[in-house]
Amino acid sequence: MTFITLVLFIAGLGLLIAGANFLVRGASRFAAAMGISPLVIGLTVVAFGTSAPEAAVSVMASLRGEADLSFGNVIGSNLFNILFILGISAAVSPLVVSQKLVRIDVPIMIAAALLMTGLAWEGSIGRLDGALLFTGLIAYTLFSVRSAWREKNEDVQNQYARELGKRTTKGHRSTLWNFILVFIGLLLLIIGSRWLVAGAVDVAMAFGVSELIIGLTIVAAGTSLPEVATSILAAVRGERDIAVGNIVGSNIFNILGVLGLAGIVSPDGISVSSAAMRFDVPVMITASVACLPIFFRGHRISRWEGFLLFGYYIAYAAFLILNATKHDALPVFSQIMLIFVIPLTALTFGVVWVRSYLRRGSAGSQPEFP
Repeated sequence: MTFITLVLFIAGLGLLIAGANFLVRGASRFAAAMGISPLVIGLTVVAFGTSAPEAAVSVMASLRGEADLSFGNVIGSNLFNILFILGISAAVSPLVVSQKLVRIDVPIMIAAALLMTGLAWEGSIGRLDGALLFTGLIAYTLFSVRSAWREKNEDVQNQYARELGKRTTKGHRSTLWNFILVFIGLLLLIIGSRWLVAGAVDVAMAFGVSELIIGLTIVAAGTSLPEVATSILAAVRGERDIAVGNIVGSNIFNILGVLGLAGIVSPDGISVSSAAMRFDVPVMITASVACLPIFFRGHRISRWEGFLLFGYYIAYAAFLILNATKHDALPVFSQIMLIFVIPLTALTFGVVWVRSYLRRGSAGSQPEFP
């Protein structure tokens, strides 16, 4: 690995983050000016904008024939979003979860993950599969926008401006500036994705690590940095709809939009490794399904649940590193996770959920934040 490769990798990551920031700022102000609610903005405009780096990297990797990097980036980003970002955000400030997320958007996220698994079961995602996934994204976006227009009112714009700490202005000059921001963001994303993909492949070759592992870890975490900044900042400011909606919306976009586009543009389709289907995809589905009982329990994510999600991401990353290096501690680590940690966590969630449900039924009130 040369010094130039490292510079291109870091510079590409920086351009991706900057490009996503410009894109989100320009697009979200358009949405706010239209009077769309903060939750829907978090699920669509902000989520899709912060997922733009994943889209740029996966599409570019697919065009270059780096299928493992393209697929690993999506799976790794979704795991990073749920376990790391949502965990850190809840640890910073307990998050209230909208009933709409529990009833509609989280089930859609789970359904998208299961659909992707079914399409990739035979070992690849072709153009027809990609078109089906992308059609699902269009349908979800139209549904969200239609829901937003139904609840549109004059107070929404002021609410959004207050939550983001911005003032959205109207007029031709403001509209032109927003268009410029979106254009600059897209341009930076294209350049940054090319540099990052090229650098990631060289890094994987230099250290003898597979492209799948690089995509699941370094590239996934790097392309998810916009989600990190957005959700943690939203949690600190008390913008809980945006903090949680950004994560759920990003995961939906990653599966339906990113993999869909990558499958459409790939000449031979995206080949899916058996290793990813045996371990990483089931872990992603499990993390997605785990959101339902966590979110449903009082429609909130407490601090201890946030720390637990964060701890599971550390364990997942540790497993990947131990497995990639064939470390002697891997068998013991795996047994501890399977025999003790995971069953104990499931039992704890079950007991807490039942107690919370019974308490709400008897008292008729939501439990307080710890």
